[in-house]
Amino acid sequence: MASYKTIGFIGLGVMGEPICRNVVKKSGARVIAFDLSPEPLARLHEEGADVAGSVATLVKVSEIVFLCLPSAKHVRSVFEGDGVLKNIRSGQVVVDLGTSSVSQTRDFARQLQAKGASWADAPIARTRQAAQDGTLSVMVGAAPALCASIEPLIRCFATDVTHCGDVGAGQVTKILNNMVLFATVNALAEAVAVARRNGVDPKLLLDTLSKGSADSFALRNHGIKAIVPGVFPERAFSTEYALKDLTYALELAGDAGIQIRGAELTARILQEAIDAGSGDAYFPVIARHIDRA
Repeated sequence: MASYKTIGFIGLGVMGEPICRNVVKKSGARVIAFDLSPEPLARLHEEGADVAGSVATLVKVSEIVFLCLPSAKHVRSVFEGDGVLKNIRSGQVVVDLGTSSVSQTRDFARQLQAKGASWADAPIARTRQAAQDGTLSVMVGAAPALCASIEPLIRCFATDVTHCGDVGAGQVTKILNNMVLFATVNALAEAVAVARRNGVDPKLLLDTLSKGSADSFALRNHGIKAIVPGVFPERAFSTEYALKDLTYALELAGDAGIQIRGAELTARILQEAIDAGSGDAYFPVIARHIDRA
């Protein structure tokens, strides 16, 4: 295990709470948690975590701080004001586990570097169940030495840790992962709709596709477990969040001078589902709207 003795953890949502729980159980370090919601704080406190009254307090007493927040906007909210930047000190490390803007990630890293501290982007991939089981995939953007120092802690909740390059590279990789995922889920939703209208059972369709060249993680998880049964709960990876992540991909492509027309179309499909009232639902809910067309 890494030499960090005091770990701060900010953000105890659907993914953050089980990730933090694994850090509490496996790191052997003192873990201090903060969230605006008292319920996950109470649960983690019962399991051994200390509770901080504010972001400022947490940053002041932690050697390393993990952020597991929904978007770049939320990361900025804890970075600015009486937050991370104001209270950070030389030698501290901040690890962002969320999917966030690449330009903001690199900007925050430069600001921390000026104060002698370090920023690593380490966005997580896979499901809520994987977060609970400690089997996430994590894509790290950081200097090699920093990546090596934080990897033992990341392995408290991940089985696959990939060093993608310097700061921002983890975000680029995760954003493109999600871009491919959303397009694949859209293709699955369209296939299920066409199959159903032509007398082929959707479950049989996807079970059969899983045995051939169309097989994928998306098919087995989002297709078979969500699209076929029509299960699109809230407090999962929402359509709003999916569109947010896809917007990051479109920004990256625009900055690179590349038009990614498939992603543009997928963004329109997600926006249509949001406009129809499904913004808070699990994003494969686009299947419901496609099958109504």
